Amino acid sequence: MHVGEFFDKYGFSSEINIESLLDEFNRQMTTGLEGNVDSLAMIPAFINVDEDVPTGKPIIVLDAGGTNLRVAVVTFDAAGKAKIANFQKFPMPGTTGETLDKNTFFDAIAAFLEPVSTYADTVGFCFSYATEITPDLDGKLLRWTKQVAAPEVVGEKVGSGIADALKQKTGRKLAIRVLNDTVATLLAGKSAGISRQYDSYVGFILGTGTNIAYIESNRAISKVEGLNPNHSMVINVESGNFNGAPVSQFDTHFDATTADPGVGRFEKMISGAYIGGLGLTVLKVAAQDGLFSEKSTPALLAIDELSTKDFDNFIANPFAAEGALARIPFTEADRRNVIALGEPLFIRAASLTAANIAAAVLRSGAGRDPLHPICITVDGSTYYRTRSAFFKSRVEAKLRAILGPRGVHFEIINVHDAPMIGAAIAGLIV
Repeated sequence: MHVGEFFDKYGFSSEINIESLLDEFNRQMTTGLEGNVDSLAMIPAFINVDEDVPTGKPIIVLDAGGTNLRVAVVTFDAAGKAKIANFQKFPMPGTTGETLDKNTFFDAIAAFLEPVSTYADTVGFCFSYATEITPDLDGKLLRWTKQVAAPEVVGEKVGSGIADALKQKTGRKLAIRVLNDTVATLLAGKSAGISRQYDSYVGFILGTGTNIAYIESNRAISKVEGLNPNHSMVINVESGNFNGAPVSQFDTHFDATTADPGVGRFEKMISGAYIGGLGLTVLKVAAQDGLFSEKSTPALLAIDELSTKDFDNFIANPFAAEGALARIPFTEADRRNVIALGEPLFIRAASLTAANIAAAVLRSGAGRDPLHPICITVDGSTYYRTRSAFFKSRVEAKLRAILGPRGVHFEIINVHDAPMIGAAIAGLIV
């Protein structure tokens, strides 16, 4: 059996019907905005980006994205360059081995804020956990991820909780504006927009996970009552959960081995936390079907885990000296098969990534004037560091092929410290 027959047997193709995928993205975005969620939550961020970013005005920033919590004071100059001062990094409360009650959790963050609490009246808080954003830009925690042990905080408003704890310590009541990391990535583009006039903004993350945010007219957000139809706001799509992409038997089998089967199916096809595991699934099935030599087959089947980094590095250099695959006694033909089996996963991921970005761009309706393109701020190590299949270049070529014939002008930018910069902008313009 050759690789093409093998892929056909399990219903896998690296070729994606982009037009069909765009139609399904648009359909689900529409229904999500109407409150009839299929797989796209379409969460309103209650942030209108029409306001200019004030320059020379300091803003306090919190960034909680994993094991660390970062605190700083940010000021933008006239060119949109951010000056980050009073920067401190602390362990995220609840990640150091003890379980915290809600008061202890909020007190800990308030203590981190206290030294900078006199620099501004507002805090921009990038909070990268599943959170329902309220119209006053507080955030109600829906669930923890990343092993944070503070169960009493679930269901609480994190902005209010921290603000109340800080007031008890200092007597000062700060306004804390909570936003998702993808929304913060979108807003980070506004700093570049100070010196470059963009029509609209998209924020996209492809790292451990994936998500996208864009700006939608309030007229389309019928699930929220009382919105001014003449305004717009940022929408957090939660695109990692999209269920409209074609799946193979490999995807189905791999999904069943994860901690949350059926959740985040799209994310499991393109993001850094999963492509290695999906690749190992493909390689093991191939080994069982006789595509590898007698010596390498049992060694390959014995592998318990394959990181995306190791998978990517081996495909980029099949003679790599490190990583799980480097220990397999592959023949020359085996190494060719690893490339032939693995590279299409990255090719497919690049197409799905381009479709995800394009769907948000097209939904925004922006970028029709070359003088004012749409700004796409992209963040995440998987996007920038994946070596296989010329990943980043392939995504951007696909985007040009999709958007160019539609007359859409765009620019992709990378903003250093995007979550922190975006949180600062949220605190300044809301």
